[in-house]
Amino acid sequence: MTRAVIATEFGGPEVLSVIDETVREPGPGEVLLAVRAAGTNPIDYKLFSGSHGADPSMLPFRPGLEAAGVVVAVGEGAEGPAGPLSVGDEVIAYRIDGAYADRVVVPARTVVPKPTTLSFEEAGGLLLAGSTAVHALVAVEVGSGDTVLINGASGGVGTIAVQVAVDLGARVIATAGHAGHDRLRRLGAEPVTYGEGLLDRVRALAPDGVDAALDLVGTDEALDTSLALVADRDRIATIAGFQRGLAEGIRVLGGAPGADPGEAIRDAARLQLVALAEAGKLEVPVARAYPLEEAAAALTELAAGHTHGKIVLVP
Repeated sequence: MTRAVIATEFGGPEVLSVIDETVREPGPGEVLLAVRAAGTNPIDYKLFSGSHGADPSMLPFRPGLEAAGVVVAVGEGAEGPAGPLSVGDEVIAYRIDGAYADRVVVPARTVVPKPTTLSFEEAGGLLLAGSTAVHALVAVEVGSGDTVLINGASGGVGTIAVQVAVDLGARVIATAGHAGHDRLRRLGAEPVTYGEGLLDRVRALAPDGVDAALDLVGTDEALDTSLALVADRDRIATIAGFQRGLAEGIRVLGGAPGADPGEAIRDAARLQLVALAEAGKLEVPVARAYPLEEAAAALTELAAGHTHGKIVLVP
């Protein structure tokens, strides 16, 4: 048996409930994962809210796209991107369905080794945000010697984007509220406070402009500043300002209509991120861990958008 979180109707976090159900054995090319931590992400509540479509055939909906845990059963021929999988392996699974559970059967192709440097809570929040960050940096071709502006750098995607960009040899100017500045400095970025006067503050740090920019928040301020500072619009990417991004001719990334999903880049990023973490070059701040039964409270906090770090569920 396992406990699993489901949404039986479309709506806010209040539609979530925890059920007990039997877990099947893994089939060929699958593994059974005992979940130690499941990452929460904005896409989770967007899917069961109905904002991405309210097709009744989606119900009951099982949220959760990423989890860290231990392999407890292996189907025939179960092999992940890093090789064959065995009972007892500590792993991360992404992209999966129904991660908000005690146990979940997942395709072996979604499973990569958990870095020994990360706790299960940290590892459970690594891959969705991390693969998004890598996709954005690849899309705007950030490399050694570049100056890159990262708008929304203290969030889950931004924190990882900063670290990956620094590892690539880029200079990072990072927008965030003042509370996030010390962490961003420690990660190698030069923080600036968003809000009125942002363009002038960034120009003071980079009077010759910047080479590339990421918009991770979708605000007009972030896009206006990026457009003013980056000469080549192909080197500006947004994961949130979809409509304006398409109108401005910048790179629009993610799952929205007209966006580049970057599936191959994101798949390849999983082992890259694991290697960076294993080398001690990547950390995943965890803002709070909730028990599985408090999934609604966790997603309510996540939707408020004021956390600095990942929110995870711990069965």
